[in-house]
Amino acid sequence: MSTPADLTGSGDGRSVWQRIRGRQGRNLWFAVFVTPFLVGLLVFVYIPIVWSAYLSFFDARATIRPTRFVGLANYEYLLGDQLFRDSMLTFIVFAAVIVPLTYACSLALALMLDNVGRFRAFFRSVFFIPTACSYVVAAMVWRLSFFNGARFGFINSLLRRLGFDDVDWLGGTNNWYWVALVTLRLWLQVGYYMILLIAGLNQIPTDTYEAAAIDGASGWRRLRYVTLPQLRATSAAVLMLLLIGAFQAFDEFYNMMSTAGSYPPYARPPLVHLYMISVGGSQQDLGLGGAGTMILTAVIVLFGVLQNWWVTRADRSRS
Repeated sequence: MSTPADLTGSGDGRSVWQRIRGRQGRNLWFAVFVTPFLVGLLVFVYIPIVWSAYLSFFDARATIRPTRFVGLANYEYLLGDQLFRDSMLTFIVFAAVIVPLTYACSLALALMLDNVGRFRAFFRSVFFIPTACSYVVAAMVWRLSFFNGARFGFINSLLRRLGFDDVDWLGGTNNWYWVALVTLRLWLQVGYYMILLIAGLNQIPTDTYEAAAIDGASGWRRLRYVTLPQLRATSAAVLMLLLIGAFQAFDEFYNMMSTAGSYPPYARPPLVHLYMISVGGSQQDLGLGGAGTMILTAVIVLFGVLQNWWVTRADRSRS
């Protein structure tokens, strides 16, 4: 014999549809807002990743529907390609410079602005606004106005006033191009990670600092033994995001280091090199591009696992 719970689909008198919708339709509205994001994530992220992995095992030149299976030949070619290995070395140098430097600058700004009493929102907005600027636009401004190497360029004009000679910043005959690349990325990213670190600082209990002050900790000791340990989780997330961002460096290299449409080896991080193979070349070898993407993804995952292991081990040692 049917019971009221069987007829309504629940023991509280609500039908199955009412339970799915939730109280006041909250579940339904949640689905309305989240579904477009999930669809976009599926169409523009996950499906391309799976398709790139599929193409990496085929000879896919100027086509996304390959028929000739080549196995691991694309991976063997890339790992034996001197230019690809040089591009990975470029990334390592770039990441070794930009990741700790961006973190240090962001932390310094976060510590300074967290203690500002007046105009705090104004100063935070000033440093955060550059994050809304397009990388392409910023790269062109850096290249054409600041570091163009000409006498009328801003940086060279400033150097002449200080008694120094002009510098060919992006000429490639020296290592000065790193100054342009690093300063551009710092200007674009520091404000964003500053906000993340400020959020982490706000989570630190004030009584922790009070107890440290009673024990005589101040200045560097307070930063080392109180602030940095309490920021460990936020710092790990920031460093991981910075590392992934360094792997994805493309716009500044592509728009600043091009010389008559060609890109010298020192200006080829992995994504620029893969772009030149899969899109820039006449063959449009999407198979090699997919293989390079998978190699790059594997390296990012490896660094992520190592960093997570390091953070977990440090937390266990503290406890």
